[in-house]
Amino acid sequence: MTLTTVLIVAAALIGIGLYGALSQQSFVMLMMGLELMLNGTLLAAIGFWSYGLGGAPEGQLMAIIVMAVMAVDMAVGFALIVAVYRKRQADVTESLTTLKN
Repeated sequence: MTLTTVLIVAAALIGIGLYGALSQQSFVMLMMGLELMLNGTLLAAIGFWSYGLGGAPEGQLMAIIVMAVMAVDMAVGFALIVAVYRKRQADVTESLTTLKN
C-alpha cells in the first residue's frame, strides 16, 4: 500500500464524515460523522508518519494520544446528548430552539 492510497482512503473518510455531520439531524449521527472525520485525519497523520519519517516512535505516541483524546471527546459528547435528551426530550437538532435552560 502506498502513501497515495492511504491519503485517498483518509480523504474519503473525511468526506463521508463531513457529509454525515452536515446532512444528518440526529445527534448520534452527527457524532458519528465527527468521529469519521477525526479517524480520517488520524489515518493521514499515521500515513505521513509511516512513509515520511520511516516509523519513528514519536509518531506512534502521537497516534495513541490522539486516539485517547478521541475516546474522551466521544464520551463527553454522548454524555451531553443524554443530558439534553433527558432535559428536553429532543433527539434531533431541529427540536432545540435554545440551550439557555
